[in-house]
Order: sequence, then C-alpha cells, then structure tokens
Amino acid sequence: MHEAKRLRHFASDNNSGVCPEVWAALQEANTGHVTGYGDDPWTEKAKQLMRDLFETDCEVFFVFSGTAANALALASMCDSFQSVICSDFSHVETDECNAPGFFAPGVKMHSVSAVGGKITPEAIERAANARRDVHASMPRVVSLAQATELGTVYTPDQLAAISKSAREQSLFVHMDGARFANAVASLEVKPREISWERGVDVLSFGGTKNGMAFGDAVVFFNRDLSKNFLYRCKQSGHLASKMRFIAAQWIGLLQDDVWLRNARNANLVAAMLEAKLRGLRDVRILNLREANAVFVDMPRRAFDGLHERGWHFYTDVGPHGARLMCSWDSTVEDAEAFVRDVEELLR
Repeated sequence: MHEAKRLRHFASDNNSGVCPEVWAALQEANTGHVTGYGDDPWTEKAKQLMRDLFETDCEVFFVFSGTAANALALASMCDSFQSVICSDFSHVETDECNAPGFFAPGVKMHSVSAVGGKITPEAIERAANARRDVHASMPRVVSLAQATELGTVYTPDQLAAISKSAREQSLFVHMDGARFANAVASLEVKPREISWERGVDVLSFGGTKNGMAFGDAVVFFNRDLSKNFLYRCKQSGHLASKMRFIAAQWIGLLQDDVWLRNARNANLVAAMLEAKLRGLRDVRILNLREANAVFVDMPRRAFDGLHERGWHFYTDVGPHGARLMCSWDSTVEDAEAFVRDVEELLR
C-alpha cells in the first residue's frame, strides 16, 4: 500500500527517470534518416559540447553503460599482464564482475584500503612497489571514483597529489565519473579543475545517473590512449548503430547546464536529508556527505519498518549501515516524508 503511493525512493540514482530536457532532445533527434554508428550531426555536436565543457581538445566516445565505460577505458590502458590499483570499495572492484579483465584478459584489480572512500598517494606508492618482478602483475593504472562510492569527493589538491604519485610510478590515472557531475556541483569548480588539469588521463563520464535513459561517455584527455578504441567499442557491442540517440541525450544534458542543475538538486536534497536525520536520537551519520549519498545507521527495527512502508534503499553498500542515494528528481518533500517515518518508527 505504501509503495503504490511512493513515486521516488533512495535506493539508487539509476532508478530515476529521464529528465525533461533529455526526453525533448531524444524526440528532436527522432526525425528522418541519418548515417549510423556515430557519423551523424548529433554525435558530432555532443562531442563538441563535451570539448567545450572541459575546455580542451579531448577525444570522446559514447557507450551504453558505466560498466562498459570503465571496463573499456581500463582495457585500453592495460596489457594482459598488468594491473589496476583501485579502492577496496570501488565499483570496478566490487560491482563490475571483473569486466576490465573480460575486455583485457588477464588484467587484475589490485585493491587498496581507502580513507573515507578515497585512495591516498601513500597507498598507491605501497601498491606499486609491493612487488615489481616478473612473477607479479605489473601496475599500470590508478582508478579512482569521483564522487567516491562512500559519498565523498576528491578535492583538486588531492587529485593533484594522486596524479603526482601515479606519475612517479609510471602509472596512468583513470577516473570513474559515474557521479562526476555531483562532484563538480559539490566543489563548485570547473570540470577541467578536477580532470585533466589534475592529471586525469581518461574519464568515464556518467550521464545515466544524472537524467539520461542510458549512455555514458569515455573522455580521453590523453588522446594517445584512445588509439583503436573505436574497435574496442565495436568488438564489445558498444558501437551503437543508432548512436544519435545516445548523443542526443548528452546534448539535452549539456546544453544550458542541465547536467549541473540536476546534480545540484540531488546534492541539495541529500544535504537536507542528512541534516534532518542527524538531529534524531539513535540515528548516526556514518560518512562525510559531500555529494548525493547519505550513509546512515539506525536500529534494525527502523530499517525493517521503512522497508515495510515501501521505502527502497540498500544496506549492503559500504561497510555497514544504509546508503540513501538522492537523484536529479528527488525532492525536499521526499526527504521530509522519509524522516517523518524514521521518527515514528523510533518512538
């Protein structure tokens, strides 16, 4: 009964619908015939908008999913005997079924302990120098998530330090930017200030979680690494024949800063949700909230009661507690309704 009345939840920003601007862009692109596989005006315009956004001449490819963006990007940076240094909570380590190792057989994920979800330069150095002989996988890439899987955000200075450490070990830097927009909104910086200006070679830029139906971007700031990437897309089934419908969504998202407005709303609702929950007895905020995720712990009866009332959220993301993820279409009213239910259940 509760679920039938509830339109939005806090389980995942993947669960939200398509934002109006993206929907309109799809409808506009749905006219006549154009050449397939990306040789069309929409794809070219979307790529140029991406270059304008980052203020650099990057190479851009569109794929169907974030997993494909991460896996194909990492595969393009590694040989079969190499490894990827990543956080122990990173998506590429815990939630992608070793897709990088599928697209580049033999590639190994080398996870390191992260502080608040963030990899440190010291952890990179230790991992890169743990064993460098022929009997071990050769470290090749540092992969980090921005925002992190625990809801925190790397500052420009932290990214610069990580990139410096990576370069000293002859490593590339990959950024899983499934929630890159939320990080930009949180830090109030230009996209270049937390990407290529801080040493990021390749960015998996997420659109699906920020208002698109499907389709993420692989942005090569280091253009040398993009060699033959189109062949990887084709071989893996991620060279869309009707590419204009991925590209059109990016046009709808990037024009007029819709991507940033959507991310700001998700972050704002998360901030309000955190503030209201923080004031409740028997409720504990677990991590520093810097983007659109709130990690919280409370008595089990409250979690069970919230699920019974139709609220969807995960209790298996992160070390313990629950993750409440806000979306581009989350509202203050959603947050207030959730908190009211928590209050009632804890009385």
